[in-house]
Amino acid sequence: MAENIPGSSFLEGYKQFWSQRFSFLSNYSQFVKHDQPIRSWSSSDVEEFIASDPVHGPVLRTAREAVQFGLTGSALGAVYTAGFAWKYSKSLHGAALSFVAGGVFGWTFGHEVANHAFQLYRVDTLAAEAKFLEWWKTKTQGY
Repeated sequence: MAENIPGSSFLEGYKQFWSQRFSFLSNYSQFVKHDQPIRSWSSSDVEEFIASDPVHGPVLRTAREAVQFGLTGSALGAVYTAGFAWKYSKSLHGAALSFVAGGVFGWTFGHEVANHAFQLYRVDTLAAEAKFLEWWKTKTQGY
C-alpha cells in the first residue's frame, strides 16, 4: 500500500536517515518507555555494578569522574561571567543571564577537558550507562 503513495520512498529514506543519526536513543528506549518507573539507586549500587562488571564498570567509573570536571567548570564559569557582567553593567538581570550562560559554557568546557583528560572519546560511555541501567533493572525488578 505504501508503494502507491507518491514520494513514499523519499519519506522512508528520510526516516531511515534520521533513525541512523539518532540510533543512540534506542539504547535508552527500554528504560524510558516502561510501565513501572525504575527505582532510584545510590552511589553504593553504582559501585557494586562497577565491581561486578570488568568491561563496563571502569568506563562508568571514568564517566562519573568526568562529571566532576563539568560541575567545576560550570561553577567557575557561572561565577566568573556573572561577576564580570556585574562589574561592567551593574545590571541584575544581565548578571543573572550571564550566570546561567556562564554555567552552560563552563559545563561544556569542563566536559571537553574531561573528555580529553580521561580519553572518553576512546570508550563508549552510553553503552556502559545502558548496561548499568539494564543491570539495575534486573537486580530490582528481577527480569
